[in-house]
Amino acid sequence: MSYTIGRLAKLTGLPVKTIRFYSDAGVLPERERTASGYRLYGDEDRARLELIRTLREIGVDLATIRSLGDRRLRNVLDLHLKAVETQLRSLQRTRAVLRATLARDGDPAEEDLHRLHALSRVGAAEMENLLDEFVDEVGGDIEARHEWLTHMRDCMLPELPEEPTAAQLDAWLELAELLADEEFRDSVRRQSTDFWEEKKDHDAWHKINVEIMREALTASRAGIEPGSPESGPILDRILAAMGQSREEMLRGFDEHDPRSARLWELVSIIQDTPWPSEPTIAYGWIEATLRHPAPRTASGAGGAGGRTAERQ
Repeated sequence: MSYTIGRLAKLTGLPVKTIRFYSDAGVLPERERTASGYRLYGDEDRARLELIRTLREIGVDLATIRSLGDRRLRNVLDLHLKAVETQLRSLQRTRAVLRATLARDGDPAEEDLHRLHALSRVGAAEMENLLDEFVDEVGGDIEARHEWLTHMRDCMLPELPEEPTAAQLDAWLELAELLADEEFRDSVRRQSTDFWEEKKDHDAWHKINVEIMREALTASRAGIEPGSPESGPILDRILAAMGQSREEMLRGFDEHDPRSARLWELVSIIQDTPWPSEPTIAYGWIEATLRHPAPRTASGAGGAGGRTAERQ
């Protein structure tokens, strides 16, 4: 059955000018015209027009609708859902900032306006891009280091809660600034180069790291004080596993950029998880033990000290 544009407008409830606009925009392809030049539409056009109206009501742009001929409707809706969810998260962040700002007496302070402006530029997608750049730049051409950072990427990418606090929003912005800091990227890369050139195997290091953290965390939870006689054999095993001397491992701590620890603290604030984290506690115990004189009860571990540029 064929319909004139006026008849189609009555059947669908859409104005004639809207249908004409959709036809001119290419989202409702023209099929035929009468001898007098009037457009004719069929049942297929009527069904497509209903789809167009629905998609437009939920915010799908005309270019996407126009591409439906080459794409499944399910894929289009899936992509649009992701876009809507991104917009919702952005609006939720903005709402949280506005609420925190308006909760104070008087006019907003300069820091409130800075936070509001910055958050409009740093959403989840921007944070992911920053982290990808960080991994690629710091990983450099050392395959094992790049693999390690890629493995750690998901841990370094927190998700803001639906109702973030002012502290979480500030941590989010500080994390974005830190990941984008070229000097910090260069610092982490320089401090970790020797370590990763020696280790070469990211999987092997992961197993070692799990073992030494288990040793140190168990000691810390058992109340074994750094530098005590009981701490000596534990440190010996950690040094042996690392394959470095006590002096080498201590030098790694001395050269470690404190901003790396701050990165993990910011992630913890955003995620609202306990701080310090277990890796931080474990490496804190190791460092404190290294900075005490070697206990005389230890057999002497010449064997290992770890670089900490990649630790949490």
